[in-house]
Amino acid sequence: MSRTPRGLRSRLRLRDVVRQALLGLTSRKLRTALTALGISIGIASLISIQGITEANQADARAEIDALGSDLLFITPGTGIGEDAELLPSAPAMLDTHIDALEHVAAIYPVDAAARRNELIPEVQTGGVTVSAVTAADLDLLEPVNGSIAFGRFHDATSVEIPAVVLGSLAAERLGVRHLVGHPTVNLSGNEFAVIGVLDEFETLNTDLNRTAIVGLNVAAELFETTDVPSAIYAQVAPELLDEARELIPAQANPAAPGEVAVSRPTEALEIREVIDETFARILQALALIVLAVGGIGIANIMVISVIERRGEIGLRRSLGATRRHIASQFIVESTVLSLLGGLLGVGIGVAIVFGYARFKDFELIIPWFWLSVGVGAAFVLGAIAGLYPAWRASRLDPAEAVRPAA
Repeated sequence: MSRTPRGLRSRLRLRDVVRQALLGLTSRKLRTALTALGISIGIASLISIQGITEANQADARAEIDALGSDLLFITPGTGIGEDAELLPSAPAMLDTHIDALEHVAAIYPVDAAARRNELIPEVQTGGVTVSAVTAADLDLLEPVNGSIAFGRFHDATSVEIPAVVLGSLAAERLGVRHLVGHPTVNLSGNEFAVIGVLDEFETLNTDLNRTAIVGLNVAAELFETTDVPSAIYAQVAPELLDEARELIPAQANPAAPGEVAVSRPTEALEIREVIDETFARILQALALIVLAVGGIGIANIMVISVIERRGEIGLRRSLGATRRHIASQFIVESTVLSLLGGLLGVGIGVAIVFGYARFKDFELIIPWFWLSVGVGAAFVLGAIAGLYPAWRASRLDPAEAVRPAA
């Protein structure tokens, strides 16, 4: 068999292949758009899942940093036969006997209704609760990472007189927006001077946002408040946290340590972060399945295209196109189709992440790694999906391909 001289062999440059591929796609616009949409959904899912997960994790880490990973929250545990209570001596015992505790502060529940003035019905408290502190609890803001919006917190003098510090939500509901004019609030018929308002707690200390804090001695005199704390906040040296958690129940209640519950508020946030990661992996797997389905869709469309374009393929073969030229055209066509879907999916995914961050007021985090993964996956998937249709197109016999269907 004679060989075609090198100078007379058919040649097809890369730009010609790309032009042919684009021509094949643009001649069937609706089919191209619908096929690319399948890939774009998978890519958009992959990117949006990762971006939303990273935004949630960044928010959780910010909350952990704001709350402090060194905070322990001590509350009554489960009693036997009756409701458990913390001992009145618990705060002092913890502060004295556990060196790892840097700050210990307790709050005491007060049975009083908070109103702006006596003209408002006593039942209309706006959800504001009343708690008390002692002179030993003046560092309450230290373990909970709290701060003052305006005014000041209690000192040794103010806890002995009818004075109150309001949480941010309590101040809002009681109509206290500044200290000009020395505002007062009414606690079950007693006027208390407002000396300060706390900044909002944006983490797990939500109860303190709606709390009015008074001195325990005043609360005991006016409302018969007892010295049984409802909760104790303890700030711990981070390296001694586990050791302190084991020691606290026995020190807080030597006779019944099981009635003392010790929790670390940031654990809930850390668990949330782990759950987010787990769900992200599951959803990523689902997104990859969607990508695979999109790839199968591309392969199916390309096979149909080969069948529909038998005459074109046969004519090009008759004019000198080689099997390699035909195969390369269909592989490039499949790859371009997949890349179009991938780029569309990247745009949709970024838009979803941006919208979610704006809606939740989270930091916008663009998952650049997954953007590149998405585009790369679309490229590889398109090339793989085009292999069989390209092989089939290249194996068509020119004479059979141009013969009209019977």
